[in-house]
Amino acid sequence: MSGENDQIALIDPNVDPYRYLGITRNTDGSITRLQESTLPFATHLSLVFTKDLIINPTKNTLARIIIPRKILNSHNNTTTKLPLVVYFHGGGFVMAVSVDSPYLQSFCETLVAEIPAIIVSVDYRYAPEYRLPAAYDDCIESLHWIKNNPDELLKKYADFSKCFLMGTSAGGNITYHLGLQVAGISEYLKPLEIKGLILHDAFFGGNERTQSELRLACNKILSLNVSDIMWELGLPIGSDRDHPYCNPMVEIKSNENLFDQVKIQGWKFLVIGCDGDPLIDRQTELSKILKEKGVQVVDIFNEGGFHGCEFFYPKKLKELAVVIKEFVRG
Repeated sequence: MSGENDQIALIDPNVDPYRYLGITRNTDGSITRLQESTLPFATHLSLVFTKDLIINPTKNTLARIIIPRKILNSHNNTTTKLPLVVYFHGGGFVMAVSVDSPYLQSFCETLVAEIPAIIVSVDYRYAPEYRLPAAYDDCIESLHWIKNNPDELLKKYADFSKCFLMGTSAGGNITYHLGLQVAGISEYLKPLEIKGLILHDAFFGGNERTQSELRLACNKILSLNVSDIMWELGLPIGSDRDHPYCNPMVEIKSNENLFDQVKIQGWKFLVIGCDGDPLIDRQTELSKILKEKGVQVVDIFNEGGFHGCEFFYPKKLKELAVVIKEFVRG
């Protein structure tokens, strides 16, 4: 799919990685954000209803509720509640992606209509203005916000007993770390009951390069230099890529009991990736060790593709929706 990659990446990250990320680097180490570029994406608003709500006005974080119109238009006396997917977007913790980004909206609309489910798409603060763990903190806050201030739409149509955390790229990283953090406090989230974690093209790293990172170092979608810059800007100052936020293997190897609460809760993991993604080796390694630790894992690793390809190709997005539907409904 190299030709398709070239068409999508309007700015070559190997030539101008900062502009590719939508930022310029200042001499004092700070950054200036450029206007977010928009690509033409199909929208399916006729199939869904959306509603934006503020999570934390101080942090300027918000969430978008996306719900199938057909459930709103149903005239049945009994309301069929749908699974609730809390979704965390990608962007390497650095890019100015938001619930308003057209490609993200189109992605969520398709999943909502195809599964069907209700998605709460969550915004969080960007690095380097707010380095990790700020994004984790914001996303944990979003779960408490859903629990404590459920919107009328969620109360009426969402099945809080079938909640799934899902994230793409950096959002997949967030989903993983969030799951570990909240597994031990699940009682405090009720009536929200998490049943599984969906890691889609999850963004992890490490000091030692993997074979897939070296093989796809100059990838036009997620080049190695762009990954390095995002981790440099996203991690706590002074940290390297073997920080547990970046490299989950560090914490897994040092903590034998890391997944005890996940197993007690009976949570399932769905790990999705493709071999055209430089991150595939890290994703397969994580899936393998989760299984070895006794965690319930379903993994789908496709041939070809590239990082986030489902955002650009409707056929691949439909295939992803089928996989998620089976996982959520299983």
